[in-house]
Amino acid sequence: NARMLDPLTPNNPVFIFNASLHIGYCNSAALKVAGITAATPNPAGAAYGREADGTPNGVLQGQATMFGVLGHNLAAMAVTDVPAACKRVCEKANRVGITTFCDQASGGFQGPGEIEAFRQFAASGHMTTRLRYSLIQAGANRWDELSFAFGDGDEMARATGWKIVSDGSNQGRTGLQREPYLGRDDYGIAYVEKDALKEMVVKRALQGWPVVVHANGDKAIDHALDAFEAAYAAGATRELRFRIEHCSILHDEQIERIEKLGISPSFLIGHIHYWGKAFRDDIFGPEKANLLGRAASCGKKGIRWTMHSDEPVSEMDPLRLIDNAVNRSLWKEPGGALNPAERVSVEDAIVALTRDAAWQCHSEQEIGTLEPGKLADFVVLDKDPRAVPPETIRSIRVLETWVGGKRVYSA
Repeated sequence: NARMLDPLTPNNPVFIFNASLHIGYCNSAALKVAGITAATPNPAGAAYGREADGTPNGVLQGQATMFGVLGHNLAAMAVTDVPAACKRVCEKANRVGITTFCDQASGGFQGPGEIEAFRQFAASGHMTTRLRYSLIQAGANRWDELSFAFGDGDEMARATGWKIVSDGSNQGRTGLQREPYLGRDDYGIAYVEKDALKEMVVKRALQGWPVVVHANGDKAIDHALDAFEAAYAAGATRELRFRIEHCSILHDEQIERIEKLGISPSFLIGHIHYWGKAFRDDIFGPEKANLLGRAASCGKKGIRWTMHSDEPVSEMDPLRLIDNAVNRSLWKEPGGALNPAERVSVEDAIVALTRDAAWQCHSEQEIGTLEPGKLADFVVLDKDPRAVPPETIRSIRVLETWVGGKRVYSA
């Protein structure tokens, strides 16, 4: 908070992102530049951390508060060479065996300029990782003005979703919960209220957009399911393949609803490995922590599920994701595991990252499986993940990555 930062940086504005990207921390100089005082009200769906007398303490919960500070110094975040930055990201992805990735917040920082950068990079011939992206709801007015539509783009870069962020981060205690967080009286934050979420989802679904809702807390997931149900009632079809991003805390009856509605979850599976001990001991308690990342339970119901890294929340690495889903081991507790009953098979984890991921991105006709008529995207590994002890999956090396029949990485 500001009390910790001010002695180190009394004059220069400082802003630090929490790893979740749902919380920020700044010093008093940054608050002053942004004009935030004790009299400043909390914006809708966000909150300023405050001292007992109401003075802002530099903790910024939610996007509205974070960007309220960042907006006064966006130049500090500018990328000087966008093509070079795109190339670096693709090279990093290729090294870990990624042939397609999905950006679920496109336009969040630079608006339409980001989409234009994607298009130009794809057209340049230098893009070595395919991109599927969702337009962020925060830019809705601009997207409407410019007539963006589902399916815009080509096999290298294509719009495949409309993203709405409905709550915050569970590890940051801003995910929206049915019950208060362990030892506290707060329930998290609804970035978008229930009725507004329904309105957004219905509107975009009827425009033909596959809607993606970020929902971490169990109450946020309730609201997302209600919104999808309303979209169906308004005439939306299941072919849109609505999905819940993160879908972190799932109760049995929510899994039943997901199956009934034909919703597809994508789990931030690194929650289990990196934050599992904290969820169990500090944030939720053991019973609720066991509801985290319930891939096995969804699979048993025939629900198509995938998983993601949410980089930079956790680093992109498919073999690490497979390891997390198969072993559910705890980074801070060697030998420990979070709810082993939710472990999945290696085969199911591979399918989640290939065939079903392509299906979620409306790209199964061209990628996701190796068969005649599809694009030749594949990796060469030094070991078969299905033939090694599960605890060694993470040490498997990527030897080569191929995109469209062209080798884009070699160890």
